[in-house]
Amino acid sequence: MTIRLGERGIRAVLLDIEGTTTPIAFVHEVLFAFARTHLRAYLDAHADGADVADVRRRLAAEHAADVARGETPPPWSVAAVEDAVRSIADYAAWLMDRDRKSPGLKLLQGQVWEAGYRAGHLRGDVYDDVPGAMRRWREAGMVVAVYSSGSVLAQRRLFESTPHGDLMPLVDRLFDTAVGAKIESGSYESIAQALGLGPREILFVSDVTAELVAARNAGMAVVLSVRQGNPLQPGAGEFEVVRTFEEIG
Repeated sequence: MTIRLGERGIRAVLLDIEGTTTPIAFVHEVLFAFARTHLRAYLDAHADGADVADVRRRLAAEHAADVARGETPPPWSVAAVEDAVRSIADYAAWLMDRDRKSPGLKLLQGQVWEAGYRAGHLRGDVYDDVPGAMRRWREAGMVVAVYSSGSVLAQRRLFESTPHGDLMPLVDRLFDTAVGAKIESGSYESIAQALGLGPREILFVSDVTAELVAARNAGMAVVLSVRQGNPLQPGAGEFEVVRTFEEIG
């Protein structure tokens, strides 16, 4: 079955990345692995820079919140540069081990990936049906936007460097968790406002049912992305399913 966007009054397609436009294996086995391997060297090289200072401030606040909740993250000290580097690296590893959607961690990962893309060590990846679908939607007058827990910078670099070429000319807007968490309805309301559309004019596509519930509660149309390798999702039977973007026309 094909989802006919025009017939449903849809004017924008909002896409998740991991498990939707891009294989989960690429995110975990390439991007996350690259960040783990190169994070400490990046911090050592940029410890005095403004970007790392921003990361340090964000992670310090998150660390304090974790401790206040009774969790036991690694010790935090920024008394000296080497202390700050060790604290950031150890806490980032602790967050990654728990797959936390930490804004500070995502910012740091994005910076490490940016360095990797610039050096030519990283290239983005998307499913083969993604470029054609984006072109088709744009030609039909649709807005194409992306919402991911990864930073806007990381999203941009991924779509700029795919095997299909630079896809950023096909993407109108990028959103990250600066608008809010992906399981909070308010995040989707903010995205709708930023796009200048009513929530019901936006179709959100994701492989995570908790995100779809939040978007649906905000009034958006939603569809579950079921790609090869995606884990089974709780409540999947509640949603329309697509296995390829060819099913969204």
